[in-house]
Amino acid sequence: MTPIENHSYLKICGELANHLSISLASARRQVDIHAAKQGLRDSASKMAIAKNMLDDLKMKRNSDEDPPAKTLDKLLEALAADENFMVED
Repeated sequence: MTPIENHSYLKICGELANHLSISLASARRQVDIHAAKQGLRDSASKMAIAKNMLDDLKMKRNSDEDPPAKTLDKLLEALAADENFMVED
């Protein structure tokens, strides 16, 4: 059985997963990858990396002029060449 991990670390990873719209396991994996690139293995450094990643996401989200919904709307707009394209018959 795997040991119970630090709950505050899991909470930060959960917030990171929420902001990235990914699973908790994927968020933890991303933190582990960043820690491995820096050669860090202890839980305190992983927690600091997760906090930094979360803070960067929050700052980026606050500095964006368009909210994510408007960005999605822009991506879903049809181009002039594709306006008459039919997906189904």
